[in-house]
Amino acid sequence: MSRHRIHPAWAVAAVAFVALVGAAGFRATPSVLLRPLHEEFGWSLGTISAAVSVNLLLFGLTAPFAAALMERFGIRRVVMGALLLVAAGSGLTVLMNATWQLVLCWGVLVGLGTGSMALAFVATVTNRWFVHRRGLVTGVLTAGGAAGQLIFLPVLARLTADHGWRAAALTVAGAALLVVPLVWWRLRDRPADLGVTAYGAGPDDAPPTTNQAGGAARAALTALRQAAGTRPFWLLAGGFAICGATTNGLIGTHFIPAAHDHGMPETVAAGLLALVGLFDIAGTIASGWLTDRVDSRLLLGAYYALRGLSLLVLPALFAATAHPSMVVFILFYGLDWVATVPPTVALCREYFGASGAIVFGWVFAAHQVGAALAATAAGLVRDRLGAYDAAWYSAGGLALAASMLSLMLLAGKRTAERGGAGPAGAGLGLAYPAASSAPAA
Repeated sequence: MSRHRIHPAWAVAAVAFVALVGAAGFRATPSVLLRPLHEEFGWSLGTISAAVSVNLLLFGLTAPFAAALMERFGIRRVVMGALLLVAAGSGLTVLMNATWQLVLCWGVLVGLGTGSMALAFVATVTNRWFVHRRGLVTGVLTAGGAAGQLIFLPVLARLTADHGWRAAALTVAGAALLVVPLVWWRLRDRPADLGVTAYGAGPDDAPPTTNQAGGAARAALTALRQAAGTRPFWLLAGGFAICGATTNGLIGTHFIPAAHDHGMPETVAAGLLALVGLFDIAGTIASGWLTDRVDSRLLLGAYYALRGLSLLVLPALFAATAHPSMVVFILFYGLDWVATVPPTVALCREYFGASGAIVFGWVFAAHQVGAALAATAAGLVRDRLGAYDAAWYSAGGLALAASMLSLMLLAGKRTAERGGAGPAGAGLGLAYPAASSAPAA
């Protein structure tokens, strides 16, 4: 180890960050292209939102299988394949002229590609390469998606305004392709590939292992079956489903058209949404730092409650210009956007041990189910009522409910400590560690 002045884990984390940025371009695309597609093809916002929902749903459902595939075939191969799918799906949209083609390209191809590089990828990298600083690294890698949004949103909005939506779609495809050679060159599957141990690993820290004898699909389904027998899994999944509904599904997809309804130019609205990505970077890194120091259940309860309150005031903030109160909302919402990820990853690791990354993939699948439902529902609300207000108010109430689910985890932990109960996964055939008073490092 002495010959490595900088541990190779940091190089792997850097490449993972760049890969996440490259794949994040498509996350910025739907909100920018909803209005242009509606105007060119005459498709309703509900129909276009349904294609986005397919993407979000496959994005989530692919994640746990992708985590298992990474265990079986390696991180590098899976990530390269994912980037190629994103490039193909985004590039082929320039040839489409029917809604089924939109669903195929936006929904299926890009959904499978981005799902293979979802947050389960982050959990896999941190579990394999880090023992110390896991919370911080989780926050930084999660912020990679926000960085991608920050980079792409203003660019895509300007390209769409000046050269049409096809130029924006091709830009996303090109960005994903550019990252592939870097992944092949520098991303490695395990510390042992370079003859080192994980960052911060001691002599008694064994590398994380997962039983893959039955194949990737069986490993993912087995992890789901075993985790589904525990109360913490459903509380985490329920809260994260609401997280998805209030971020990717609602704000990420419909903020720009909602602002346009109030007279705000789409380029200005895209700039505001990009600011969400900017503050998201700071908020997620800070959340990772806090996750190493504060009980993750308390963090989730606070994050969801504050998000709910902010959504309840959002309808009053829309105007033709970006006035200071809207900027304050954007700043706050950005800080809170995916701050929920580091504590959720930590809790999956705490409750489900070596299977934590795959279980988090299923929790993330719930996140995307919530996002898919919200994306379609908000589009239908706008088509039928002529405004998005009901969608904002409903999302605010759901976020407050997610806060209660997180606090139920805290209450369950304290009850178990007083009663001397075993770990959450006891009796399920998994080596789950008992919950501790401090979050996992």
